[in-house]
Amino acid sequence: MTGTGSGRLAGKIALISGGAGGCGLAASELFAQEGAKVGIVDLPSSRGEEVAAGIRAAGGEAIFAPADVSVSRDVTAAVKAVEAAFGAITVLFNHAGILAVGPFLETEEDEWDRLMAVNVRSMFLMTKAVLPGMIVAGGGSIVSTSSISAVAATPMEVLYDTTKGACHMFARAIAVEFRDRNIRSNAVCPGFIATDHGKRELVGLAKYGIDVSDAAIAAQQGRLCEPIEVARAALFLASDEASFINGTHLFVDNGFTAV
Repeated sequence: MTGTGSGRLAGKIALISGGAGGCGLAASELFAQEGAKVGIVDLPSSRGEEVAAGIRAAGGEAIFAPADVSVSRDVTAAVKAVEAAFGAITVLFNHAGILAVGPFLETEEDEWDRLMAVNVRSMFLMTKAVLPGMIVAGGGSIVSTSSISAVAATPMEVLYDTTKGACHMFARAIAVEFRDRNIRSNAVCPGFIATDHGKRELVGLAKYGIDVSDAAIAAQQGRLCEPIEVARAALFLASDEASFINGTHLFVDNGFTAV
């Protein structure tokens, strides 16, 4: 991927959780195109090694560090592997996440625990593991994937909406606490997305009578968001072009939350 980008992340070491699929995959490839050395963190069963190999074959630099991002020891090992390969991480994209669709009163505690672990605890673990090296390196940028669901509640998604509300404030609170150590922290907030993850959400919502037809999506946000559009927003927040943007929520929703 050398020479195919404009070098907006030249000299950066980027770790992307959930970097082997969907918007995370788009970000892994885009960040490498833009000059970053990329550590892809995803489940051992993911396409992480294939994605990293593809980036290397295209002239970029990437490694795969398998991990369940909700497990502390996995996160510690993955961060150490990326740091050993490339040096201190200066861009962290907390993208890993899952969803759950269903009536709140039918929700089981283990489902609540799993969503909180993957969508919220992982941000805590990843950020806590990366920040010491990032501070020593002189600073960096943290981008976390929130959602329109942080501010626009959807029926049948109480658990998911709650986790994204937590992501909203996590990004902002990290920004305030670590601003004076040259750390920026922001959230990217997509609308409905054309990924496998996003399509499963639409199927689940439709099952419970929520109107997510093509016409409804068109009325709310024009069309489905493409993964690369989320990745480009994350790239901007990660880059030095966003040097004075800290503690913000960048909605990638084509006006969904503006109505």
